[in-house]
Amino acid sequence: MTRVADEFTNGFDAEVVRAWIADDPDLQTATSLEHILAAAENGDAAAIADLEDRFAGPLIFGTAGLRGEIAAGPNRMNRAVVIRAAAGLSAFLAETVGEGFRVVIGCDARYKSAEFATDTAAVVTAAGGVAVQLPEQLPTPLLAFALSHLEADAGVMVTASHNPPVDNGYKVYLGERPLRAIESDPAAADAGAGAQIVSPADTLIAEKIAAVESVASVPRAESGWEHLDESIVEKYLSRIDDLGVRAESDLSIVLTSLHGVGAGVAEVALARTGFTDVHPVASQQAPDPDFPTVSFPNPEEAGALDESFALAKEVEAELIIANDPDADRFSAAIPDASAAVGYRQLTGDEVGLLLGEDAANRLAIGTHHAAASSRATESAKGATASSTAAGADSLTPVFANSIVSSRGLAAVAASHGFTAVNTLTGFKWISRVAGLVFGYEEALGYCVDPGAVRDKDGISAAVTFAALASRLKSEGSSIEAELDRIRGRDGYFATAPLSFRLDDISLIATAMAKLRENPPATLAGSRVAEVHDLSAGYDGLPPTDGILLLSESNSRVIVRLSGTEPKLKCYLEVVAEPSELQAAADADARAAASAGVRLSATSASASLKPALKERLASLSTELKTFFAL
Repeated sequence: MTRVADEFTNGFDAEVVRAWIADDPDLQTATSLEHILAAAENGDAAAIADLEDRFAGPLIFGTAGLRGEIAAGPNRMNRAVVIRAAAGLSAFLAETVGEGFRVVIGCDARYKSAEFATDTAAVVTAAGGVAVQLPEQLPTPLLAFALSHLEADAGVMVTASHNPPVDNGYKVYLGERPLRAIESDPAAADAGAGAQIVSPADTLIAEKIAAVESVASVPRAESGWEHLDESIVEKYLSRIDDLGVRAESDLSIVLTSLHGVGAGVAEVALARTGFTDVHPVASQQAPDPDFPTVSFPNPEEAGALDESFALAKEVEAELIIANDPDADRFSAAIPDASAAVGYRQLTGDEVGLLLGEDAANRLAIGTHHAAASSRATESAKGATASSTAAGADSLTPVFANSIVSSRGLAAVAASHGFTAVNTLTGFKWISRVAGLVFGYEEALGYCVDPGAVRDKDGISAAVTFAALASRLKSEGSSIEAELDRIRGRDGYFATAPLSFRLDDISLIATAMAKLRENPPATLAGSRVAEVHDLSAGYDGLPPTDGILLLSESNSRVIVRLSGTEPKLKCYLEVVAEPSELQAAADADARAAASAGVRLSATSASASLKPALKERLASLSTELKTFFAL
């Protein structure tokens, strides 16, 4: 059969569109493309522009695999694109592993997710592989768990995570056998087994996808693949039980899944670990691909937790837990009388700091599930980054976070005598750090059990965080007090995000070029001492498209392109040393005494928070002015 082109080579080409339509297995998308083509051939400029975008080229693997709008054409998410992707993945596995390669497939509740999963199973089976489908509408962490638990060669999760309702996506994970076939370093293959794909696997799979001539040329079985039952969920929940984290006091929790697929599993996981006072946000608990109560189904977005705040106020909840739609992310909010809604949503960096400190504490006393013995933990003290090649279950605990996340976790690890490393952005990098015991990224992703789930897991992280909150309560402390304690020891690392969502993505490239050519001379009044172009590599990391600015006062700004959305993202961080914190607290205490006001306790971080917040605001204003977007 003649190859069906997946892009225009010289502008709008009606014959390329007709060939794609003829090869499309989905009547719905084929018909929609016919209508657009008819309008374009009648001179409709908008239709021509639409087709030029749809045929700008095939979707490529980004930070989280394939992701795009559900629509017809090679630059969209649809059955034709998925079948080609499944064929390319199958060809790669057949070459690296051989016949009988095993692929686990899961899906969320978005539009077309179930169809994409079935198409993948049909292609894998026809290609001589063993396709294993999870029950429909389960969280992404369950797919990552099943891949490792079943020792499969690859995993495919059909999800667009927290993207808008019009999107869907296709995450690909690899097991040990294909990685050992393509990696020159066996330790790197072992560390990456179960994680999402990175180079060279992504390139090799993309080459196989590009070699697919047409959808019609791809054999698809009508049956013959395996269907797992709900026992896989029980095995995942049992693994969370094995983490050893439990409720140590009564804790009232509000839980939302933001119309995603995490509700049922999260509720059971909390109940099994002793949390019985859990209040689901009823309007958001059932899976709904339209996400009707939120503008964006992302806990980071303004307004996403409004219904959670309302319910929490009603039931006087002590903790709010929010998962994104595929439940690989987790956000927390705690009571705050000074906030208009009565609750403060913690930043991803604050949660990462707290979970990191909790893991380090439990490792130190031997109660962490990764601590085989107190002797093993002691042997890890003072370990260096070069000694981390022993694998995820090694006796050398390593903490990791993405480079755009706060430097606070490194300070925590250092305080406990452990190693911390930076990675590129994305959990496909964090989760393959050898010896990893805890990893996080500021975008609400946390890995508390890399031995079972080599990815961010919003359910096990939520259970671990709830256990931490309950323990602090039983000790007469709180989440806020714990943050203050850590900052008093290590310093206050205050962070804030700044994003520019742009319909015209060419503006993103223009902004990055401007930053490279003429970076700001100061950050919040402090001279910029260092400028690092991350595309040349930085601090031992592979090249990536980003710029890092560091001021003399240790303020840091990192600017990069989003890997999942049309955004320019800026990550801001300002730092106060422990001595500054204590000085601020002492000054507040003196001022209160002078005014005749009696303070029961003065929080060092609370005293300095306004000044750090002002510095972050100054950074944000400066960047907005600089980019003028």
